[in-house]
Amino acid sequence: MTVITIPSINGQRLERSLMELSQIGQLAQGGVCRLAFSAEDLEARKLVSVWMEAAGMTVHVDAVGNLIGRYPGRRDDLAPLATGSHIDTVAVGGRYDGTLGVLAGIEVVRTLKEQNLRLDHPLEVIVFSDEENTVIGCQGMAGKVNPNPELYKRRDGTDIQTCLKRVGGDWDKLAIARRSKSDLAAFVELHVEQGGVLEGAGVDIGVVTGIVGQYRFLVTVTGTANHAGTTPMDSRQDALVAASQVVLAVNHLATSTPGEQVATVGMLKVFPNATNTVPGKVELSIDLRDLDGENLRGLIGQLERELTRIATITRTEILLTQTLEVLPTLAHPEIQQAIEEACRQWNASYVHLPSRAGHDAQEIGRFTDMGMIFVPSRGGISHAENEFTSPEECALGANILLYTFLKLDQLPR
Repeated sequence: MTVITIPSINGQRLERSLMELSQIGQLAQGGVCRLAFSAEDLEARKLVSVWMEAAGMTVHVDAVGNLIGRYPGRRDDLAPLATGSHIDTVAVGGRYDGTLGVLAGIEVVRTLKEQNLRLDHPLEVIVFSDEENTVIGCQGMAGKVNPNPELYKRRDGTDIQTCLKRVGGDWDKLAIARRSKSDLAAFVELHVEQGGVLEGAGVDIGVVTGIVGQYRFLVTVTGTANHAGTTPMDSRQDALVAASQVVLAVNHLATSTPGEQVATVGMLKVFPNATNTVPGKVELSIDLRDLDGENLRGLIGQLERELTRIATITRTEILLTQTLEVLPTLAHPEIQQAIEEACRQWNASYVHLPSRAGHDAQEIGRFTDMGMIFVPSRGGISHAENEFTSPEECALGANILLYTFLKLDQLPR
């Protein structure tokens, strides 16, 4: 058996932190609700800030609302290494999504402080603002915030200027939140998998190869609404029949094309949506994801040609409108290698896999070296009250994160 010669995080303390933070916004029926910029979110940020300071970090909030704790390094001339995630949740979320990445980062710093250790690089733990809705925190750090504030409203209508003021940010000074490779050497995010690959394979750790790109489209199919009883079948321009063929075409596109892409139709609206009326209009959504950007663009071209074919044979009009474009971000090879070495040090099994969900690391990886560590999600469940990752799995992930930083600290960046 390999003898562990590096400091180990306190797994019981990490678990206590996870449980204590989950009490903020806990719902009576189970689960956690800490919507970004809500009273619960502010209370959680305050507690995390207290923990950061107790661990020896200086704490500040940048213009885009990110809460940043910084543990000093031995060398002032080196840009910091960083970790973190988010603590805001969906309306009914769990204890681990995002939160584990933040609290594991704090636990890493606690361990270094207790061992009287410092890296050469400073180490930052970042709580990114509003990951679950607008991702403004990581976008702001990457310099990618859209100048239109209307795009960043809370779902209750509160404007982003007010939201940022609540947490100490400033919409008018967003530019100063932008960072570059010269002032952030690398970023590693620990996260629950939010899927069932690791559990299904019986593997301890996922070494993330990258975060997939994502394209979303709204498809509008226009036919002719008419009486269901008096309109002959060969005279119909049935928008729902055409839309049904679109759904099947999207599925066929993903299953028949070589690669690891996924494609989903998740929303369907039928007009006038009446039992005795031939549908005259249908709106549906398409979600395409893959780690290979070139393959994604090829899939879009195939989709456009298929929609043209369906429109012709159904005598309908089909309009494809893009609503989202998120380019893929690859994990840096050196960070993947450091995570692999950490797994071997801790006798942990591992597998390489892409992240098919978006994360703060996706935007941070656009300007500096990025990597991600996954730990299993029981049943592949996430964004739900029964989301669960065991204390042992959380502790192992935090130890892998610690060793990864010890390794990266010695590499020229």
